[in-house]
Amino acid sequence: MMAAPTAVEQTMTKRTETLLKPVPTTSQAGESFSADSWTGHDCLVDFLEKEVGSDLKSLKNVGDLLEKLREENNVLEEQVLTVSSSVPPKVSAALSAAEEALCSLEDLLQRERLTSNMLHQHLQGAQPWMDNLGQTLNQVDTIERHVKYLRCLQHIEELSAAVQQCLMTSSVWEAIRAVDNMAALDAGLNQSGCSHLKDFLRETLHFWHKIIKDRLASDFEKVLTQLHWPIISPPTQSLTPTANAQEISSQLELLVTQLLALQTSDDLISQRALAPCQGVPSIQPASSATPPSQAPLCLPIQIMLLPLSRRFRYHFYGNRQTNSLSKPEWYLTQVLMWMGNSSTFMEEKIQPILDRAGATISAMVELCRGLLSLVQEKVASDASRLLYDDVLFCHLVEEVLQFEKELRSNQSYPAALPGLLHLLLEEATLQKWLTVEKKMAVEKMDAMLSAEGAWSSQYKDISDMDELKAPDCAETFMTLLQVITERYRALPCPSAQLKFLGLQRELVDDFRIRLTQVMKEESRCPLGARYCAILNAVNYISTILGDWGDNVFFLQLQQAAVSLGEEVVLGGLGVLEVGRLASLEGSLFEGLLALLDRLKGDMLGRLLEWTMREIADKAKLYGQDRWLSLPPQHDQSTMTLSSSACPMMLCVRDRLLNLHQVLSLSLFQLAWQGLAERLDNVLYQDVILSNHFSEGGAAQLQFDMTRNLFPLFGHYCKRPENFFKHVKEACIILCLNVGSAILLKNLLKESEDEVRDWAGAGDPPPESALNELGVYCLAPCDVLILLNLRASWPGH
Repeated sequence: MMAAPTAVEQTMTKRTETLLKPVPTTSQAGESFSADSWTGHDCLVDFLEKEVGSDLKSLKNVGDLLEKLREENNVLEEQVLTVSSSVPPKVSAALSAAEEALCSLEDLLQRERLTSNMLHQHLQGAQPWMDNLGQTLNQVDTIERHVKYLRCLQHIEELSAAVQQCLMTSSVWEAIRAVDNMAALDAGLNQSGCSHLKDFLRETLHFWHKIIKDRLASDFEKVLTQLHWPIISPPTQSLTPTANAQEISSQLELLVTQLLALQTSDDLISQRALAPCQGVPSIQPASSATPPSQAPLCLPIQIMLLPLSRRFRYHFYGNRQTNSLSKPEWYLTQVLMWMGNSSTFMEEKIQPILDRAGATISAMVELCRGLLSLVQEKVASDASRLLYDDVLFCHLVEEVLQFEKELRSNQSYPAALPGLLHLLLEEATLQKWLTVEKKMAVEKMDAMLSAEGAWSSQYKDISDMDELKAPDCAETFMTLLQVITERYRALPCPSAQLKFLGLQRELVDDFRIRLTQVMKEESRCPLGARYCAILNAVNYISTILGDWGDNVFFLQLQQAAVSLGEEVVLGGLGVLEVGRLASLEGSLFEGLLALLDRLKGDMLGRLLEWTMREIADKAKLYGQDRWLSLPPQHDQSTMTLSSSACPMMLCVRDRLLNLHQVLSLSLFQLAWQGLAERLDNVLYQDVILSNHFSEGGAAQLQFDMTRNLFPLFGHYCKRPENFFKHVKEACIILCLNVGSAILLKNLLKESEDEVRDWAGAGDPPPESALNELGVYCLAPCDVLILLNLRASWPGH
C-alpha cells in the first residue's frame, strides 16, 4: 500500500483538475453557474495570480508550468492504479464462491422440480393399486375380527361344556376354575363393542355361577345346621357334636374354601346385576344409607347371614308386634346379641379356615358388616317416618348412638368402617336432630331456671367439692351441653359436628341473656344470696368454656372450622381473628368468654361498690377522729384499736366472711383484692389526706392499720399490706422521726427546685431516698403533702 498523499499533493491535484476542466458551452450556461463551477473558477484565478501574477513577461513560463502539472497527474494516476490492483484476494474469492453457490442452487431447484413432477406422476399411477389394496386389507381385517369373534364364542362354549362336564363328574374345583376363566374373559371384553357376545358370555357365566353357588350353598347350609348355626342364644355347650366332628370340620373347610374361590365371579355378577341373585337376599342397605366404597361381603358370610336375615325381616318388618317405631332398641339389641353370641363360632370355626386360605379378612368383622346392613336399612326407613314425631325421633337417635358405642367398644368394630352414624347425617335427619336438640335444650333451660333449688349448690355441705359454688341451674346447664357434646362427638363428619357446636354456642349465649335478666331483678340487693349465685354461675360457665377451649376435641373442631370456612362458627370474624384460630392462639369460645367476663366484671364491680358504700359510711366516724390532738404512746403494747374504727373493722370482717361463704374461690380472690384496693383508696383520701396528725395520731393510725385492718385480710394472703400500698407508705411517712422527716422534706424541696431550674442533673433522684424508706408507690409530691400533714415539727 502506498502512503497517503500529502497536503501539498492534494492541493496540486485539485488545481490540476481545475485547469483541465473544460469550460462550459453556451448551451450549458443555465447549469454551469452552479456553486461548484464558481468554486473551480475561483481556484483557477487564485492559481494564476500566484504563479503568473500581473507580469505579462512571465507568461513564457506557462509551458513549463503545464509540463509540471502533467507529470504530477501521471504520478497520481500510477498511484490510483497501484491501489486498485492491491484489492485483497479474500474478497475476490468470496465473490467467486457466491457465484458458484448460486449456480448450484439453481441446479438443485431444477432437479427438485423434476423429482416432484415424477413423484406426482407416480402417485397418480399408484392410486388405483392403493385403493384396491385398502379394500383387500379391510376385508382381511373384517375376516380376522370374525375369526376372533368365532374363536371367543368357541372358547365360551368350551368353558361352558367344561363346567357341565365337571359338575357331572363332581369336579367342583375344575368347574370353579372354568367359571373364573369366564369371569376373566368377561372382564377382558369390558371395552368391547360386541354387545351380543358380551351378553351371551354374561348369561352363560351367570347360569353356571348360580348352579355352582346354589349347590355349594346348599351343602354349606347343611353343614352349618349340623354345627347349630345360627347361634341365636348364648351357647351353653360345645359348638360341634362329638360324633363325626372331624368329618364335619373337613366339609366345612372344603366348602368355605370353594366359596372363597367363587368370590371373584360373584363380585363381578353382583356389581353388574340390577337385582341381587336368587337365593341371596338383599343384605346391602338402601342406596340412601350406603356409604361409598364398600367392598362386597365375603361369599361364605353372605350364606351364613341368610337365616339371620330371614329372622330379622320376620320379626321387624310387616305387622308384627316386634316391629314398633317406638321400640328401635328391640332390633338394635337383637343384632348386638347375635354378634356377641356368634363371636366364638366365627373365631374358632371360620377364621382359621380363612387364614389357611390366605384371605385377609376378619370373619367377625364380615358378619358384623352383614348384620349392620340389615340395621342400616331398617334405621334409614324408620328415621324418615319419625321426622314429625319429636319424642320418637329423639328416642331413635339415642338408641342409635348407644348402639354405635357398644358396636365400637364391645364388638371391636373397626373405626374405618361405617356403622349407623352416617344415617343421621342426611340433610333432613340432621336438620331435624338439630331442631329437636335446640327445642329440648330450651325447655330444659326454662325448667332449670324456674326450679325451686335453681340457685343453691348441691355440694354446699361438702367443702372439698364446692370450690366453684356453682348453683344447680348452671351445673345442670353445663351438664346439658356436655351431653350434647357426647352425642355428636362420634359423628364422622366435622361439618356436622360444627353445626352442633354452633348450636351449643347459641345456647350458651341464650343462657347468658337469661342470667342477665335475672341479675337485673336482683341488682337492687347485690349482697343477697341469689345475686352472688348468679355471679357464681357466670364464673362457672366461663371456667368450663375456658377448659373446653384447650380440649383436644374442640381444638380439632377449631382446625376443621378454619379449613372448611364454616360460617356457622366463623361468621362475623375478621381475617386476624381467623388467623388466630388457625394458629391455635384463640378458641372457638372467645366471643362468649368475652361477654361472660364482661358480665362477671360488671356484677363484681356492683357488688364491691355496694360493699364499699357500707364500709365508707362506717369509716366516716373514723375519719373525723382527733388525730391532731392524740398524745404520743411510748409503749405500743398498751395501745388499743381506735373506738371510732370498730364499726368499720367489724363491717369489713363481716363482709369478707360473707363473701367467702357465698362466692367461689376464684371470685372471692378477685373480690377481696378489689375490696382492699378500694378500701386503701378510701382510707388514703378520706382519712389520711383529710387530717393532720400529731406524733400520737400517726402512731395510732399505724397501729389501727397494721395490727387490726391488715390482719383481717391476712387470712387470704401472706402479705396483706402489699394490697394497701397507699396507706402503708403514708403511715411510714407520718411515723418518721423528726430528724429523718426534716431531712426528707428538705431533700424533696431541693429536688423540686432543681427540677424547676433544670439543674442538678448529676444528683441522685429523690425516689432512691424514698425507696430506702420502703416507699415505692407514692410520688415525691405526694410525700411532700404527707409531710406537711405532720404536726410534730420543731418550733410548732
